[in-house]
Amino acid sequence: MIPSRLLSALRDAWAVLLPTSCPGCEAPDRALCADCRAALLPAVQRTHRDGIAVWSALNYDGVVRRVIGAYKEGGRTDVASPLAEALREALRATINAAVAGGPGIELVTVPSTRAAWRGRGYHPVNLLLKRAALRPSRVLRQHGMIRDQVGLGREARSRNKRGTLHAPRSLAGRRFVIIDDILTTGATVREARRAVIEAGGEVVGIATLAQTQRLYPDHRHSQQTDQQML
Repeated sequence: MIPSRLLSALRDAWAVLLPTSCPGCEAPDRALCADCRAALLPAVQRTHRDGIAVWSALNYDGVVRRVIGAYKEGGRTDVASPLAEALREALRATINAAVAGGPGIELVTVPSTRAAWRGRGYHPVNLLLKRAALRPSRVLRQHGMIRDQVGLGREARSRNKRGTLHAPRSLAGRRFVIIDDILTTGATVREARRAVIEAGGEVVGIATLAQTQRLYPDHRHSQQTDQQML
């Protein structure tokens, strides 16, 4: 084990060679400061979009918004581990709340567009699942052209996403939890849910890393999660 003083000295030396800053508050020389790491501790909540329940680990504002933005758009994969821990808690709550929970539930993520993959070089949610030692089932494919969602209203987002996902093979007899990063209007997770159901699969729950609160009320979830790993 490296002594703490030596580890701190190594970090300081590394910061000189490759300067970095905390994406949550811009504190220098640390990938994620202690205060911002604490802001990423999950407080799982249940919200609804058009009657569909979604379990989310974080509120998408302040430090959380800045860190997720740096992770998704700034290439800051060094913050993936605390985000993965938060997403794992949302998954636990989702499966615990499922009417037909238990073994045999698969995880499914929304595939990235080609443009997003070229820009990032990684799939944000899949990377978080990998850090959490979980693996999604790649059952959905992109279909057709998708406009950037930024700036679109609720109805426009829904129209933009409708019909953009499909399952190339039957999913009959299989059960899924749908996972996404940020819940806004719910258009993305609704489209993923539609694609799974149309292919014959069953959706037992939906989990996201974070959710916006500006337009939608939330229903806080206070149940204790069990110790069973997903």
